[in-house]
Amino acid sequence: MLRMETTSEASEPNTVRAPALDAVDAKIVQLLTADGRMTNAELAGRLGVAPSTAHTRLRALVDRGVITGFHASVDERMLGAGLQAVIGVTLRPSGRRESIVEFADRVRVLPQVIQVFFLGGDDDFLLHIAVADSSEMREFVLEHLSAQSSVASTRTSIVFDYHRNSVAASFR
Repeated sequence: MLRMETTSEASEPNTVRAPALDAVDAKIVQLLTADGRMTNAELAGRLGVAPSTAHTRLRALVDRGVITGFHASVDERMLGAGLQAVIGVTLRPSGRRESIVEFADRVRVLPQVIQVFFLGGDDDFLLHIAVADSSEMREFVLEHLSAQSSVASTRTSIVFDYHRNSVAASFR
């Protein structure tokens, strides 16, 4: 994910601007998005630069917040959680600011939750979850969502298949 910086300059209030990346930085992001386990030596070779240069550039991208982490892709089915769903959650209007923060803090630590998205639109949140079966899905919705006084409604969609885009967005 590309982190955006917000400026509050008088001429452009609340303008969102991507951090400037030169061709080498953009290539580092592209290569590591496709293969986060690439060694520094391999990265340097693919870039055509010295290993020390590749390391310095990578460290700078991390320090600037362009690269925010390195993660393993896990097949939840191999861990006994082969049923995935995306659940739209709408919160009640009363005390929304507090309930938004509390809800996000509460659900993001649940072991079934893969991702939490805070939205603008019909739903307030989308939760991507993985569970063993439909009984566990039902239990998750009842215990962790419907039982919460801040939750007005939920809408569950079963995920049949999932493909992660392994290449970062294009850079200009």
